Amino acid sequence: MNPKVRSKAARTGTPPFYVFVLGFLRLIRVQNLLIIVATQYFARLTLIGPRGDWPSLLLDTKLFLLSLSTVCIAAAGYIINDYFDIKIDIVNKPDRVIIGRYLKRQIAMGAHQALNFLGVVIGFYLSKWIFVVNVLSVTLLWFYSSTFKRQPFIGNFIVAFLTALALIVLAVYYRQQVDLLLIYALFSFVITLVREIIKDMEDVKGDARFGCRTLPIIWGLRPTKQVLYAIIATFIVSLFTIAYFLQNQQLFWMFVILLIPIAWLVYRLVRADTKRDFSYLSSLCKLIMLIGVASMAWV
Repeated sequence: MNPKVRSKAARTGTPPFYVFVLGFLRLIRVQNLLIIVATQYFARLTLIGPRGDWPSLLLDTKLFLLSLSTVCIAAAGYIINDYFDIKIDIVNKPDRVIIGRYLKRQIAMGAHQALNFLGVVIGFYLSKWIFVVNVLSVTLLWFYSSTFKRQPFIGNFIVAFLTALALIVLAVYYRQQVDLLLIYALFSFVITLVREIIKDMEDVKGDARFGCRTLPIIWGLRPTKQVLYAIIATFIVSLFTIAYFLQNQQLFWMFVILLIPIAWLVYRLVRADTKRDFSYLSSLCKLIMLIGVASMAWV
């Protein structure tokens, strides 16, 4: 942000409207929300089908509402997470602090409640099971941000599970190609779990200052790396076991291709010991996730 605009906002207490909008979009991680929508639409087109039928996809109002409810709850989750983490983020990521700098806390909390309400209401309209999933998501996001994020492993597990829910809700609602949707949900779960633990390793300095008890803090970096090695090894074995039992050659060869970036991830993880190294690994996990999503077109 322009320093003159920032200083003016600080003097008046009322930042320009465009500053407010940009701050809010950063707060809800709009780029991540767009990725969620793109993933759900791509899964609907490639896994659920009919493949290549873009007109029916664009006219599927139920899919639009399903994605809207998902991103509303995800956006609310980002807000409440930042709300509880203001002090920690000032240490770990000072340039990314939004609440209290560009948006008042009351506005942030009001937006959080409104987005949650909208997401749950849309879920209720779609089906009772989507309603249950959305209520579960809202509850988990609150307890994650307020409590579990600072606890070893359980916070990482919750974030990974919520990421997988973006695909699980498609299986719950459409009841088609459930096996494939759950396989990709598992993929999303494990890669997100690995990334969340890596992010804890990246943020260990600020987390330790504010009493967080993440795995790198209570165990140290080396034992935490060993946990990651075990998760990744179990994940790889599970993928090929699933492909074998489903007798799906496309899945098998897709998993072989994914071994390349995963092997590079492990190699860099072995050598990582600085904040910059762990930041690189976090970005690499995003790339692996993108490759996995793109592979839906070939299975």
